[in-house]
Amino acid sequence: MKDTVVLYPSTGISHVIPMVEFGQHLLTHYPSFSITVLISTLPSDTASTAAYIASVAATTPSITFYHLPAVSYSNPASYPALCFEFMALNNNNLRQTLESMSQTSSIKAFIIDFFCNSSFAVSVNLNIPTYYFRPSGANALAVFLYLPTIDRNITKSLKDDLNMHLHVPGLPSIVASDMPLPFLDRTTKAYRYFIDSAEQMAKSSGIIVNTFELLESRALKAILEGLCTPDGPTPPIFCIGPSVLSSNRAGGGSSSDQQEWLSWLNLQPSQSVVFLSFGSMGQFSVEQLKEMATGLEKSGLRFLWVVRNPPSDEKEKNISDAPEPSLESFFPEGFLERTKDRGFVVKSWVAQVAVLNHGSVGGFVTHCGWSSVVESVCAGVPMVAWPLQAEQRIIRVFLVEELKGALAVNQSENGFVSATELENRVTELMDPEKGKPLRDRVTAMKDGAKAAIGEGGSSRVALAKLVGSFKRA
Repeated sequence: MKDTVVLYPSTGISHVIPMVEFGQHLLTHYPSFSITVLISTLPSDTASTAAYIASVAATTPSITFYHLPAVSYSNPASYPALCFEFMALNNNNLRQTLESMSQTSSIKAFIIDFFCNSSFAVSVNLNIPTYYFRPSGANALAVFLYLPTIDRNITKSLKDDLNMHLHVPGLPSIVASDMPLPFLDRTTKAYRYFIDSAEQMAKSSGIIVNTFELLESRALKAILEGLCTPDGPTPPIFCIGPSVLSSNRAGGGSSSDQQEWLSWLNLQPSQSVVFLSFGSMGQFSVEQLKEMATGLEKSGLRFLWVVRNPPSDEKEKNISDAPEPSLESFFPEGFLERTKDRGFVVKSWVAQVAVLNHGSVGGFVTHCGWSSVVESVCAGVPMVAWPLQAEQRIIRVFLVEELKGALAVNQSENGFVSATELENRVTELMDPEKGKPLRDRVTAMKDGAKAAIGEGGSSRVALAKLVGSFKRA
C-alpha cells in the first residue's frame, strides 16, 4: 500500500494554503509519499479556496483533495469559536473517510491545525499518529503552549488588566494587550477551546513549525526544555521552515495587473520603494486610509501600496450588485495625481513574494502575519510592524525587541495610526543610516534561512527526523 500523509486544515484560505505548501515542501524532498488533503469548508469560504485548490491539483498529481460531505451548521457562534465547533461537526465524516482510506493506503501521519483539535480523538482512536501544524512561528507557539499555565496562575481575565506584564518562557516581556483577543476573556467558549487545544497539542506525536532554529532560537530552547509545558509532556518540535509560497496561486490579480506594477518597480532605483501590504484580512476604515495616504505623501518616499476595500456596514454587505468603489474615494482629494511619479497603488492583491524579492524594494510595512514575516526575512527586507489581529502583536514584540529587524508603529487603543506616525516610521526605516542596523540584521537572517534549508541545514535535518517518525509509526 502507498505511504500516505493526510493533511487536515481548518476552513478558510489562510489555513489551507500554509498546510498545502508544507505538503508540497515535503514532496519536494520525499516524493515517494502521496498526500491527501481533507477539505471541510464553510459556505462563506468556498470561493476563496477554490482557485487555489484547483491550481495545486492541476500541477501536483501527488496531492489529492477530498472534500468531506457538507454538514449543517446553524450555531450563531462568533469566530473563532465557530471554527472549532464547525470542525467538530465533521468528525463523523472524518472517521468514515480515514477508515475508508486505511483500506487502500498506509496512513503514516495525520496532520491538523489547532482549530481541528476535536479530530485528535478520532485519529488517535484509529491508531494514526497525529501531528499539529503551526504556520505562525515558535514565539507564538511558546505563548500557545504556556496558555494553560497562565490560566492556572492568573484567576482573573487578562482583559481586566491589559497592562499586566506576562513572562512567557523564551519571549521578551509582553503585556496582556499583546495577547490574541480570544485569550483575554476566560468566560468565553473560544477561550476554553484554545486551552483544550494547547493541552492536547502537548500530547501529540509532534508539532511542525514554519520557522528555522536560528531565527527563533530563544523561544525554541524554552519549548524544548519543557518550560512552556511545566505540568505536562513536551512534544517533539520539527522546525522545517522557512516555507514560503511556492507560486502566486493565492492571488486574485490578472497577469496584466501584475505586469503593470512589475513594470513600475523595474523603473525604480535599488532599495528605494517601501511596500505596504496587510494580508487577506487587512481592511482599514476610509479615515485610516486617508491618514495613511497623507503620511506616505509627506514622507516623500517611493511606495507600492496594496489597498483593500474598507469594511462595509451590514446593510451594504447584502447588496451583491453594489458598484465597486474607486480607489480615489479612499484617499485625500488629488492624492493619486500628486504621487503618481513616485507611488503605485494596487487594488486588493500583488504577488507578495515577487515584490519582496525585487531589487527596488527596501522596506515592508506589514501586519505581522507570520507568512509575510517569513517572506520578508527570506528576501532580506526590514519591516515596519503594524499588527492587526490574532497573534500578530506577539510577533511584533519578537520582530522589534528580539530580532531587531523591524520598527513598531505607535497605535492608539483602537489601533489607529496617525499620518505623522506612519511618515516617521517609514522615513526611519528607509534612511540609509538609521535603517542600516535593521537591514543588516534581516540580511543575516536571510543567509541563515538559506543555510537552514540547504543540504545538512537545521530545517532539512528536522524534516528528515519528522519523516523518520512517520516511518516508525
